[in-house]
Amino acid sequence: MNTFFVSLLPVLLGLVLAPLLLGVIHRTKAVFAGRHGSPLLQAYSDLAKLLRKGAVYSRTTTWVFRAAPVIGLASVVSVMVLLPITGNSAPLSFVGDLIVFIYVLGLMRFFTVVAALDTGSSFEGMGASREVHFSALAEPAIVVGLVALASATGFLSLSGIFSAMSPTTWVVAGPALALVLAALFIVFLAENSRIPIDDPNTHLELTMIHEVMILDYSGPDLALVLYAAALKLWVLGALIVNVALSPLGLNGIRGVGLFVAGMLVLAVIVGCVESMMARSSFLKVPRLLVTAIALSGIAFMLIVRFTA
Repeated sequence: MNTFFVSLLPVLLGLVLAPLLLGVIHRTKAVFAGRHGSPLLQAYSDLAKLLRKGAVYSRTTTWVFRAAPVIGLASVVSVMVLLPITGNSAPLSFVGDLIVFIYVLGLMRFFTVVAALDTGSSFEGMGASREVHFSALAEPAIVVGLVALASATGFLSLSGIFSAMSPTTWVVAGPALALVLAALFIVFLAENSRIPIDDPNTHLELTMIHEVMILDYSGPDLALVLYAAALKLWVLGALIVNVALSPLGLNGIRGVGLFVAGMLVLAVIVGCVESMMARSSFLKVPRLLVTAIALSGIAFMLIVRFTA
């Protein structure tokens, strides 16, 4: 029973703590700017406020627009069931679940894009086009990165990969794993619309990507969209933290505590990056994502070389 409870912790922690990461990021940026900043729990307050409001729908939209927030949230929660924490197994694990992980996240993006197109807005269509363009470059980077981790450990499941990673794995393939970490961090910024890829706080439609796609959402629907985005931040961040903490070889409750600390540190790092960097132009974003693909590819070749 204790083992089953520990296996459920990835989902429970993500559902509860995901919005907190946004608060840590905003507070870190406020410190850099010399401001007090919003409360750490501001994201929870915003979600509660949206849930109490009513939703407004355009007569142009169809059932796709209304279903997209629910499908997006269900998709990212389904992905969390496949996600382990450090040495602990995920609630659901099977051979090839890393492929399901990628495809279910793609399903979330697909319905977000289709819902944006369903509004008939030229601005939201523009944002959907940019989202598809950048995701076509981000997905190969994360796929090749996960394949590299699978090659290093010999497992084709996320639980197997992170359970098998040990200090010995880092001794044998440390440089390659560091490249995978760098690639995953670039993808993490891109998939979550963070600077330098996108600015989640901008209000200029011509420079928006993800935010422009959800302009027509309001009330509970917008709350679901924002909550799903926070969960996606948690999920992709968990991949980075799992790889980074794997040399410690911790499991059980101690591993869970260290994992949560690692997620908070990752949020601080994101806040530092956004405070020290400006948003890149759209022409430079593909170059950054291609760099992530190259890093993952080089890591895969090095791991094949190390394990040959």
